[in-house]
Amino acid sequence: MAESLIDLIKVLRDRTGAGLMDCKGALLANDCDLDKASDWLREKGLAKAAKKASRIAAEGLAIAKKCDKCGSVVVLEVNCETDFVAKGDAFRELVDEVADIILAKRPASVEEAKELTKDLFTDATVKMGEKFDLRRFVVFDSEKFPFIASYIHMGGKIAVAVALDKEDAELGKGLAMHIAANSPQYLSLNDVAASDVEHEKEVQLEAAKNDPKLAGKPAEMLAKIIDAKVTKYYSEMVLGSQAFLMDDTKTVAQVLKEKGVNVLKFARFQVGEGIEKRVDDFASEVMSQVNQ
Repeated sequence: MAESLIDLIKVLRDRTGAGLMDCKGALLANDCDLDKASDWLREKGLAKAAKKASRIAAEGLAIAKKCDKCGSVVVLEVNCETDFVAKGDAFRELVDEVADIILAKRPASVEEAKELTKDLFTDATVKMGEKFDLRRFVVFDSEKFPFIASYIHMGGKIAVAVALDKEDAELGKGLAMHIAANSPQYLSLNDVAASDVEHEKEVQLEAAKNDPKLAGKPAEMLAKIIDAKVTKYYSEMVLGSQAFLMDDTKTVAQVLKEKGVNVLKFARFQVGEGIEKRVDDFASEVMSQVNQ
């Protein structure tokens, strides 16, 4: 016995998460064929997403997820438009599924990952009505790293993974929390780009010209002073040089030496970091909704 239109609408809503009238329209436009109606809704979702292209997706989630089978860990950030959606179960499920796909398929770039997950994002736009974006990810391969620790701060505002050359769960957790709190930019001074060092030297040289304490210093002495200032500036951004979160009487480097452990790699993603958020006044926001 053929299913009624109401039954088909229910099935289509469960499948796509689209609105009642959208599902009805999709079914009537496609001779009540569920598969064609689903595709039709997704196509409409693409149109909706295009209208939202000018919006800024600066909210979202950052997570670190471990593969139950292989032990590898992915750290990723997925953005949405509003904090309200970011806190919802549907968005969290989307981010979790994206993480699973990345762990399974191991895309080589964000562009490749977006291609693999584009259907998920299209369906999410239909269901939740917002612009979504897979901003970045890093995979820590368990075959390359003997031990990987991770930490998620404030339910997904910051996500961290850190790879060590030997297993130490307590130290790994402490380091991941330290990285979340202190936001180191480099693993060692050797990781700082030469161009960045030269730029900072120029900054320090100009500052020295305006420092009466350095006036009249011999060129060789001034060069050493500037080099020392540059080293100090970048040392504060280097993981090993920072005071350890769990024991601020020691640097991270000292703790690692005592434990006989080396950090091989780390990643820290903070939601919306570096994204300029647009602030609209109320009247403009209302008009933007009316004109959609």
